[in-house]
Amino acid sequence: MKKKVIIGLSGGVDSSVAAYLLLKDGYDVEAVFMRNWDSATNHDILGNPTAFDEVCEQEKDYQDAKKVADKLGIILHKVDFIEDYWDRVFTYFLDEYKKNRTPNPDVLCNNEIKFKAFVDYAKRFNPDYIAMGHYAQIDHSKDYPQLLRAVDHNKDQTYFLSQLKADQLKNVMFPIGHLDKKEVRRIALEQDLATATKKDSTGICFIGERHFDAFLSNYLPAQPGDMKRLDGTYIKPHRGLMHYTIGQRKGLGIGGSKEATDPWYVVGKDLKTNTLYVEPNSEHPYLYSDAALITDVIWRGPKIEGKMTAKFRYRQKDHPVEIKWIDETSILVSYPQKIRSVTPGQVCAFYQDEVCLGAGFIQEAYMDKKTRQYT
Repeated sequence: MKKKVIIGLSGGVDSSVAAYLLLKDGYDVEAVFMRNWDSATNHDILGNPTAFDEVCEQEKDYQDAKKVADKLGIILHKVDFIEDYWDRVFTYFLDEYKKNRTPNPDVLCNNEIKFKAFVDYAKRFNPDYIAMGHYAQIDHSKDYPQLLRAVDHNKDQTYFLSQLKADQLKNVMFPIGHLDKKEVRRIALEQDLATATKKDSTGICFIGERHFDAFLSNYLPAQPGDMKRLDGTYIKPHRGLMHYTIGQRKGLGIGGSKEATDPWYVVGKDLKTNTLYVEPNSEHPYLYSDAALITDVIWRGPKIEGKMTAKFRYRQKDHPVEIKWIDETSILVSYPQKIRSVTPGQVCAFYQDEVCLGAGFIQEAYMDKKTRQYT
């Protein structure tokens, strides 16, 4: 009998080609489209009115997924995870902003929705495997599944998958992890799939592209405060600390002055005084740290210490680091060469060559053993 695979079909080109490749390899394939955000109305999940009146992008995605499923001759199911997404992902997202941290909802979305709620739903079909259109690879030859970088390093998504537990990867397949994006597009065009020329989705996981500040203000009231230099010099009012992140340059609304003609950057935030600190120097020492505390760490395989590499944000190059376990779920990571804009709330993913070992959340950043004033 053919092995059965349930694939998440998003209405994008990557999952479309992944489904095609599974069929080509002889699997019995069924697809599931996930609806996770109520963008069809002008209200959030609590019934509060929002400022948006838009055509539902998710409905367009579903129609594209349906066209692909029909073309491939596979069944497409549709499941609603709106409440799960709100409770498990978006509430956390808002809570982190309230704490003056910069969260990464895409990582939690994978942890809680794509590889938990989705898997629980898929069990009713008794699949042998779960598949997704991520750019990543898995080595199932070890005692535990190893998460590996995609062949296309430019599209690699292991950073967003880095907090998945080994059990969550046990029966998972990433059919396009061995391909680069150009090859994925070529296959889609060759097979005349409806998504072949569709642009890649961007923005917050499942919420999509929006004017972020306006979107966020629907859920968190802005609290304007003072924008100052580190020496206390007042610059102007700010819109609310949640709208800024460490290292940010754009959107500050500061022109040149007699004191500084260079662009200004966010170098610190003080939640207690609601103060945003800025300096006109892209290489300002306060933007850098030499160590960080990583908490809520998920680690696949035997715990190791010592030298490896790490990413502190998506698309960032690998940085050489040294790690030391503090307790079962916390790591002190040091990098004497200094790294720019290591931001609390973001994910730190650890690697040994092509293997993603695990990840946690940046709790604090330090310089010379002193906490940077990010909170």
